[in-house]
Amino acid sequence: MNVRAFVKYLVSMLLFGMNGVVASHIPLNSYEIVFFRTFIGSLFMLLMFLPGKGRFHVKEHKKDALFIALSGVSMGLSWMFMYEGFQQIGVSVTTLLYYCGPVLVMLLSPVVFRERLTVSTVVGFVVVAVGIVLVNGASAGEGMNAFGIFCGLMSAVGYCLMVTLNKKAEKITGMENTVIQLVVSCFTVSIFLGIKQGFAMEIPPSAWPWILVLGVVTTGYGCYLYFSSLSALPVQTAAVWGYLEALSAVVFAALFLGEKMTAVQLIGAVCIIGGAMASELIKKKKA
Repeated sequence: MNVRAFVKYLVSMLLFGMNGVVASHIPLNSYEIVFFRTFIGSLFMLLMFLPGKGRFHVKEHKKDALFIALSGVSMGLSWMFMYEGFQQIGVSVTTLLYYCGPVLVMLLSPVVFRERLTVSTVVGFVVVAVGIVLVNGASAGEGMNAFGIFCGLMSAVGYCLMVTLNKKAEKITGMENTVIQLVVSCFTVSIFLGIKQGFAMEIPPSAWPWILVLGVVTTGYGCYLYFSSLSALPVQTAAVWGYLEALSAVVFAALFLGEKMTAVQLIGAVCIIGGAMASELIKKKKA
């Protein structure tokens, strides 16, 4: 396994885990927050890419570009469904449903990517899934409604499509991949926001530093690390370790927002890290 890519992937998960903390300081609705995430993130990546003599290879690799564009649409839709789920049924339940996405990715990997589904991967994944239930499932019986559950499940489908489609793009990688992904995602969210409510927003000055952190750091740079590492990692590894995002979100909420972690959540945290690490270590030992 590519160690550098793996480290970049883990850092991206930690940055994504900060999104909830940062967004808690932004007094906007979920669709507006997703719009600013994608708009500022894509602008940041364009400013990083173009001055460095970055060149797009869309004409040479049209098939890959199409996969990335469809992945960008999926990402935008997934984020919108996820944030709407936050409002409808709460963060914990929505996160629990959203992380059905890696399960779908893992189940599809033998068919789509010809990756062999090993016993160690399945066992590790089950332990991780149990951990995510323990970490985020405490309020699963509260505030449930059909539309909120639908949004959570659709965010998982969007996640699965985002990862699967992006992995199919083998020749357009790194920063170029990230730029296309975010720009298309921003375009998708903009169309939805424009139709739903328009672009007139009242934003207090105190919210702008947090909006910039959300767009530049946890979205722009985080997506660069994520998508530039994704192509170099086995899809099952990405699926299992993707749960680090949910774990870090709970830990950061405890550290920075004063939310307490229960004993059950701590056990879940151990399951998430232990299951993911065991899966990787067993594969390495066999190799």
